[in-house]
Formats: sequence, structure tokens, C-alpha cells
Amino acid sequence: MAGGMDLGDSKKGGKKPLDTAINLVPFIDLMAVTIAFLIMTAVWTQIGRLQVSQSGGPSTDQQEQPKEIPPVTVLISDKELKVTLGGQPFDPIPITRLANNKIDLAKLTAKLKEIKGQYPDQQVVTLQTEDAVRYEDLVSIIDECIGSQFPSVSVSPAMG
Repeated sequence: MAGGMDLGDSKKGGKKPLDTAINLVPFIDLMAVTIAFLIMTAVWTQIGRLQVSQSGGPSTDQQEQPKEIPPVTVLISDKELKVTLGGQPFDPIPITRLANNKIDLAKLTAKLKEIKGQYPDQQVVTLQTEDAVRYEDLVSIIDECIGSQFPSVSVSPAMG
């Protein structure tokens, strides 16, 4: 074992011994705890992940959709939701809050199911969000779109 510690038992003018015993048990304990922590937290990254693509680009598991299906877009602001189908806007849906401060998405669900009834092959919806939209509201809307059989959700910033 090599080390740079002076043990103090050398004679004046002679070489000092450089061998010492290093206790590695605390280092091994630290590594064992660190590895256990990393293994436990690795599961949370898979559970907490949402399958969305950024800036309107196609997600990695999405197949090429036919050209005749118009795109579905939902513009999300802090006051209302504006659903458009192929550039044709529907009536705005005002955002109302429930008792637990969650947003009421019943009207959005009805509109998405109506669109799914007209275009059953439509799989893609693009969410355009403004800066004032709360993150938990965005996640609720993503969950609602996936629950309404639009599995490919893209998120992009609102234009304008």
C-alpha cells in the first residue's frame, strides 16, 4: 500500500516510509448507498414520462398519416380553449375550475369525441400553449387527449 503520510518513525536524514493503511470501508459504504439510490430513482423516470413531441414534429412511434385527414389543434390560454379542425375553428371553450382547482374538461372531451366520430383514423392532436398556462393544466389536457383516442400529442408554443 502506498500513501504519502509521514509516520514519524524515521531517523534524521534517512528515507521516510510511505506505506500506510487506508481504511476503504467508508468509501465502499458511500458507493453502496449511492448505487442503491440511483437504482431506486431510475424507476421514477420511466413512470413520470409523458409521450409527447415538441414543436409539432412527429413523435418517434408515429406512423405517416394519410393526407386527407385534417389536423386537429387546440390553442390553450389561461381563459379558454380553442379547438380547430383543418384551420376551421370551433366555438371557444371557456376554462372553468372545479372545487379542487382542476379544470373542467367535459366540453373538450365532447368536442374531441365529435371530431373522432367524423375522422376515426385521426391519431394526432397539436396543443399550442401560451406562457400563462399552468403545467398541471397542460398535463390534464394531454391526458384528456390521450383518453379521447388521440395517442400522438404534440406540444408547441402558441403563435402570435
